[in-house]
Amino acid sequence: MSSQRLRRLVREWATTALVIGVLFTFRSSLADWYDVPTGSMQPTILVGERVVVNKLAYGFKVPFTRFRVTSWSEPSRGDVVTFPSPLDGKRLIKRVVAVGGDVVGMRDGRLVFDDEVLEYRPTSGPGWPLRPEDTAVHGWYSEDLGGVEHFVMTTDRRPRLRNWGPIVVPVGEVLVLGDNRDNSADGRVFGFVSCDLIEGRAEVVALSLDRDRWWRPRWGRFGAGL
Repeated sequence: MSSQRLRRLVREWATTALVIGVLFTFRSSLADWYDVPTGSMQPTILVGERVVVNKLAYGFKVPFTRFRVTSWSEPSRGDVVTFPSPLDGKRLIKRVVAVGGDVVGMRDGRLVFDDEVLEYRPTSGPGWPLRPEDTAVHGWYSEDLGGVEHFVMTTDRRPRLRNWGPIVVPVGEVLVLGDNRDNSADGRVFGFVSCDLIEGRAEVVALSLDRDRWWRPRWGRFGAGL
């Protein structure tokens, strides 16, 4: 191999390595995407969707670490966030329902703050298609968490998860739940989540494909805000 060809190969590999490094750095510290494999966040996020996660929502972290260089906000009630599970490190996406200092519990599937039951408005559903097994639910409700209004769906299949508390959320931690309230392994299973573990806030649905219909696009879900 000639020296000229060798230099060209070195430059090509260096360029490729640089592009890959920039891409992974971008995903580590600025923005990322998350493929949703389960229905624990239905009807807000459907199985087969890819959502965009803003990793600058709460501060800037050193790439490939959890060390936060600077912080400009903390997770708020209603935020949809990604984080590694405190149990096994598996990446999860859930909704923040309570923050540090909150006194929270649940009665018959309804959140209670400082002994005041949150208001839930019955609705007819989210307006986009779900699988038949996901629509056989006890009810659809609109939940308002500090001005963030969103759908939740409930059943009565897991009564143990529908009544608990009150508990006090430690400062620097949050309580997260799935919007599919009775079919979600969330903070009721693994406890509180440290704010330091939160990777970012999910902002928008980038892609939505229906796995049960040969990966057919759900065009109406593209660009849906969270």
